[in-house]
Amino acid sequence: MKRRQFLTLAASTAGAALLPQCASKRAVETLPQYFTSTDGLLDVTLDARYGAVNLANQRPFLLSYNNQVPGPILEAHPGDTVRIRLINHLTAPTNLHYHGLHIPPVEKGDNPFLEIPPGETFTYEFTLPENHPAGTFWYHPHKHGLVAEQVFGGLSGLFIVRSDLDQIPEIQAAQEAFLVLKDFEIDASRKIAPPPPIFQMWGREGQLITVNGQVNPNFSIPTDGLLRLRLLNASASRFYRLKLDEHPLHLIATGGGALAEPVELSELLLSPGERAEILVSGEREPGRYRLLNLPYDRGVTEMMNGMIERGMMEPRVDSAPQTLATFSYGDRVDPLPLPKQLIPVEPLPKPTQVRQFTLNHGIDHQTSAAFLINYKGFDPQRVDTSVPIDSIEDWEIINAASMNHPFHLHVHPFQVISRNGKSEPYRAWRDTVSIAGYETVRIRIHFKDFVGKTVYHCHILDHEDKGMMGILNVV
Repeated sequence: MKRRQFLTLAASTAGAALLPQCASKRAVETLPQYFTSTDGLLDVTLDARYGAVNLANQRPFLLSYNNQVPGPILEAHPGDTVRIRLINHLTAPTNLHYHGLHIPPVEKGDNPFLEIPPGETFTYEFTLPENHPAGTFWYHPHKHGLVAEQVFGGLSGLFIVRSDLDQIPEIQAAQEAFLVLKDFEIDASRKIAPPPPIFQMWGREGQLITVNGQVNPNFSIPTDGLLRLRLLNASASRFYRLKLDEHPLHLIATGGGALAEPVELSELLLSPGERAEILVSGEREPGRYRLLNLPYDRGVTEMMNGMIERGMMEPRVDSAPQTLATFSYGDRVDPLPLPKQLIPVEPLPKPTQVRQFTLNHGIDHQTSAAFLINYKGFDPQRVDTSVPIDSIEDWEIINAASMNHPFHLHVHPFQVISRNGKSEPYRAWRDTVSIAGYETVRIRIHFKDFVGKTVYHCHILDHEDKGMMGILNVV
């Protein structure tokens, strides 16, 4: 059996190894389904519906794919054909966005304008390019106006592409674990609590924080070995500022793929939609180590505190570290060092054009939007940016507001060039970048391979739904 079929996920307080072909009954009940391509084809059915789902030792009523939160894990390789039948058993229209994949944005590919009505089935089919990078990607709904509600309600799942990064000997020998970080707000009737209007403006957050649908699951670090963590922030608005007790985090990949070499970090900030791959070296004393979510102010704390003081709302500000998961040392393995080299990240050539995009709050009287890009709210009939195929551009994303806005571009990966005029410390491919209040971030994009319309937007999903999105047309 190939190594990639043995994938460690947290399934109980003891952890569990996922073996799709012969999993125990408990594993089948607890872990997401795992679908991998066979003979060049990934063929999957996803059933989106509302109902009681296992979550954090409860049975709340959530939105789910195949009655699981998170949804099934999908795995494919460059050159594979992907065929996904989406059955919409929801009461509202929906669709799928393949977040981070470099695939066509039209017809049956990553088409954000597609609408699948309730009761209908749509079959997506596309082929991953032969040179598609390895990485941790994900899928979730992208029906404008319903994105925050449907993602917050539970609809999301991992999409793994395995390629050159997975063939590096040290990474191939590492133990692997997936961590899907997701918050929920469950009321007394075991349903998703609708957020007050002010939380829709700030971006809804839930007080129940889960990892793979569980509260504080256990993971194992191989003694003297390496643990590869694939992290996904699947929350609608919440940021995660991550730190692992007494262990540095060795970043090997961002949302768009591998780095050229590992980068050591003491902590890692993941904004909504972002992913990261981390190596943890099992070189500490045996014991229990916490993965912490440290307090982070994304620009709303001062406003929230003022409302608390005036008695307008109950305290909901995270002011202390929260334990997300617990790591303990497992069996001793042959010593495994960190890899020194990963996958080269070539710098993009200088751009032929520079554009500016200002993110702000206000009112667009034509669209009634409250969150704006270049002082306009989203209009599905308007193309905001048109670029020629194979062009290279720099986009300056200017956050003129006090709140963080994670900027996400569909289909076309980019490199972050500078932040407030200072060069980024390392080169990486991304599809989402967090822009703090009053920051300016410059990204560089090569619009290659695919023509057609797609979108860019803030990945605080309430902000997207309320207008902070534009249409890009590659011609």
